[in-house]
Amino acid sequence: MRYIEDFKEDDHIVGHYFCKQKANLKTRAGKTYLSLKLQDKTGVIEAKVWELSNDIQAFDEKDYIKIDGVVLAYQNDLQMKVSKIRRSEKGEYLPEDYVPCTEKDIQSLFDDLNAYIKTVSDIYLRSLLKRIFGNAEIADVFKIHSAAKTMHHSYMGGLLEHTLSVVSICDFLSSKYKHVNRDLLITAAMLHDIGKIYELSPFPFNEYTDEGQLLGHSFLGIELVSRGAAEIANFPAKLLALLKHCLLSHHGEYEYGAAKRPKIIEAYILHCADDADAKIKAFETALSADNTQSAWIGYDKCLERNLRKSGCD
Repeated sequence: MRYIEDFKEDDHIVGHYFCKQKANLKTRAGKTYLSLKLQDKTGVIEAKVWELSNDIQAFDEKDYIKIDGVVLAYQNDLQMKVSKIRRSEKGEYLPEDYVPCTEKDIQSLFDDLNAYIKTVSDIYLRSLLKRIFGNAEIADVFKIHSAAKTMHHSYMGGLLEHTLSVVSICDFLSSKYKHVNRDLLITAAMLHDIGKIYELSPFPFNEYTDEGQLLGHSFLGIELVSRGAAEIANFPAKLLALLKHCLLSHHGEYEYGAAKRPKIIEAYILHCADDADAKIKAFETALSADNTQSAWIGYDKCLERNLRKSGCD
């Protein structure tokens, strides 16, 4: 099959794709057209169906569909003009071709994350981490979940990969500064995005759930942490409040979704580590997806700036 990441302007594409989104819209002149988002494991592309003829057979959002279309350039992005669509039949596609996945070994990543639990000396925090990540139901979902809908690590295993990166950055920084409670920082880093398992639906959908839309992953993560701490006898109330503060403030500023701004050094380090890993991953993704010969790859919506390849003259 032709993967979306390999599409180029003027390519004629005939193949099967997952219909991530479907909307009936109207032009300014009142003409009805279809706006779609097509997905495979390498990415998502917008598609438009301008002519609703008999060649556009009935299908629904979340269906696998066979399309016939042409790739066009529009406002520095690629999109498709589709002329034919039908539902795909079983046997015509492999579901694994439509689920983006980390290139790293998921079990190895999870083993590395669990190894950090053993380095937490505080008995209450270590017990909390064991209780949460030792829960098979939670662990199974966490290992294969996405870290975001689109911005960074938006693939199967992305949440685990991102969490381990943040933990390792926090571990490094904890030894570079005074007054840092490493146990609190490592615990907060491991749990800062745990609410994502409730905020986003599993693949191939990777969409916000009702809970995710209404409450957000920070609140959902704190609920999980609170339930876990309640099951541990004599869990210190102050320690729990400090941990919750780290989760509430890990986005750093109110305009970026933080319920509180970081008020302790551990919360600030966590915010910096989380922000750095997310944005560096966004850089990495943009650079990997670019297939032009130019040094400048263009404007990135996520990072809100033009990006350049540093190794190109």
